[in-house]
Amino acid sequence: MSSSLEVSRNVLGEPLVACSFEPLTGFYRDGCCKTGPEDVGSHLVCAIMTDDFLLFSQQVGNDLSTPRPQWRFPGLVAGDQWCLCIDRWKESFYAGCAPKIKLESTHINALKVVELDILKLYAV
Repeated sequence: MSSSLEVSRNVLGEPLVACSFEPLTGFYRDGCCKTGPEDVGSHLVCAIMTDDFLLFSQQVGNDLSTPRPQWRFPGLVAGDQWCLCIDRWKESFYAGCAPKIKLESTHINALKVVELDILKLYAV
């Protein structure tokens, strides 16, 4: 388990920068793509939503557009920044509709699943 004093790092090895407060994102709903043992989905990638990606995600069974207040989930629209599961991002990459990402806000653990060179191709 992470110490509260431990600094989360991004894929560049620097301190993790917040992804979004509007809408409030992150597994812990703290604005950051931090992770821990309870984050089974690995919400590591600070992605910038697009209509193509949101449609793709809905088609593969993860509707990110519909609000779910019981989970403090506002529903997303194109342009929103959101901590996305690394496996979903990778799946969208292979489907040709991966959203752009903020490297400074993407957790270093994403590199266990996707190479930095690939992530850099989608950096804003």
